[in-house]
Amino acid sequence: MSVSKSGGRSRGQRKLAETDLGFSWGVVNSLLLGLAVVVLVVGYLALARGSTTLAPVLLVLGYCAIIPTSLLYRGRNQGSGE
Repeated sequence: MSVSKSGGRSRGQRKLAETDLGFSWGVVNSLLLGLAVVVLVVGYLALARGSTTLAPVLLVLGYCAIIPTSLLYRGRNQGSGE
């Protein structure tokens, strides 16, 4: 008995379809993330100098406001992702 090999792919090597999750990264997202990094660095520098008011405000602003905004922001011309 001879075994013939098929020229196609085997069952385990299927190419997965690419799924669009509606996530896009633009220039504005990069600028916001860069701003967040600057705010965090200034916050940690203020913390190292002993600031008890400015440092926590900057760190909370950076971590809780600017970084999530940079991740969630979509441009005006972009669709809803569906």
